[in-house]
Amino acid sequence: MESLSPNIFVRDMNKTIEFYKQLGFAVTMSVPETGNELVWAMMTNSSVTFMFQTFDSLADDLPEISRQDGGSLLLYINLKGITAFFESVKDKVQVLKGPEKTFYGATEFSILDNNNYVLTFAEHE
Repeated sequence: MESLSPNIFVRDMNKTIEFYKQLGFAVTMSVPETGNELVWAMMTNSSVTFMFQTFDSLADDLPEISRQDGGSLLLYINLKGITAFFESVKDKVQVLKGPEKTFYGATEFSILDNNNYVLTFAEHE
């Protein structure tokens, strides 16, 4: 195995892209590649990659996928310079917790994205 890139299901691709741009992510690929009706997009920030796909795009192929926003998962993202990153996004997003120092020595904070997924950012010292 070499990597893991979650494919996260969303209702509004354009709003999702705008939200993640606030966190420093950029679109690196999309389907279709032009136009406003994207059904899939890959976004990266350094070595972190997310894929986003509309629920409707796989409705016939994979009806087993839950069609609810959010989920019982937390996306945990390691980074350097967490204090500066927090300052750059705190007024643009819904902060759920932190920043705080954990018992295992990491500094962490959690936010809610526009699709009700929880993102926790951490810096391990």
